[in-house]
Order: sequence, then C-alpha cells, then structure tokens
Amino acid sequence: MGTNFYLKGHSDSDDPKYHIGKRSAAGLYCWDCGVTFCMLGEKGIHCNSGDEWHNKCPECGKKPSEEDFSSGAAARELGFDKSPFKQKSGVASCSSFTWARKLGKVKKIEDEYRTKYSRDEFEKMLEECPVQYFNSMGQWFS
Repeated sequence: MGTNFYLKGHSDSDDPKYHIGKRSAAGLYCWDCGVTFCMLGEKGIHCNSGDEWHNKCPECGKKPSEEDFSSGAAARELGFDKSPFKQKSGVASCSSFTWARKLGKVKKIEDEYRTKYSRDEFEKMLEECPVQYFNSMGQWFS
C-alpha cells in the first residue's frame, strides 16, 4: 500500500528520471518522541513479520490514540482520508517516504492518481512522513 509521486505531467511515464518517490503507511509512531513502534527500528518498518511492534511508545510509554478507517496513514493511502495534511502529536500512525530522486527546483508534482501538488503542498505532505529513506538506485516502486 503506497502512493508514487512524479514530476507533473509524467505519472504515466516508465522513465525513472520522473519518479520522485513513494509514500507508504508505516505503522505507529510517537510524534512527541520521534520514534517508531517497530521493534526493529525504522529500517524494519516495511520488512518485519507484523508481530514485532511495541504496544506503547518505547521512550515515554504513551499508548496509541484511536484512529478509524477514515483517518490515519492507511486511510490516507487508500484514499479515504482527504483531510488537509497536518502536524501530528502524541501517538498515531505515520507514513514513510522513499526518495527515488532529489527534488531539486521542482515546483509541480503529481501522484499516480493524477492529484496535483504545488511544492508547498508536497512539503506539507512530507510532514506526515517522519521516516524517510533515500534510494540511490532510481528504481521503480510498485
């Protein structure tokens, strides 16, 4: 589950030079402490068996707030959460972003569903992605 982002006008292209990266739901995160609930750390978020997650923040002990299917990172990826991007606090779900290229001077972006983003809107979206990976290979994501 995730959303790919491209230079505006190139969401149908197979050329990796237009692919900016992919946002993916990344599980629970303590926004106050800046820590994932994944016991394997940020590198293990997308490659663990699913049972290697803390049930409370490993730093401060806070437990998750209630998120229903209309909010949270998974709802955002499935298209159910269309609320404005916002700064989060406490314990809630988060997204990761895997960069396929540097953003550079890019001003206009679109996702695989052809939703358009200004540079400011894209940067606001990235605030919901505290976990970021940098892919130097420029590979495609499915």
